[in-house]
Amino acid sequence: MPLGLAALDDLFSAFDELRVALDGTDVAAIDAAAAHVSRSAAAVRAIGAWRADDAIRERVTALLPMIEAARVRINVLTDHAGQRLSLLAAHGSTQAPLVYGR
Repeated sequence: MPLGLAALDDLFSAFDELRVALDGTDVAAIDAAAAHVSRSAAAVRAIGAWRADDAIRERVTALLPMIEAARVRINVLTDHAGQRLSLLAAHGSTQAPLVYGR
């Protein structure tokens, strides 16, 4: 297997690990999965010649839906956390006022 395909396989694995972590509640697992994605993406970028190989370019294109799914999950989780903080602040603003405003 060429080096580029092995690096892409690791990137696919990293995004799958991130998907599983984002569906859970373990912050350490999410952080570790995000770091794995970062390392794997850097390895793919370092190869540099992936644009010239049709097989590798097709694999990168197949990865795009996983990247988009991770982006959407992160946005939903961020919004959910913001809503929960707002609810907590509304119910207990006299005892625990928000440190940061909008």
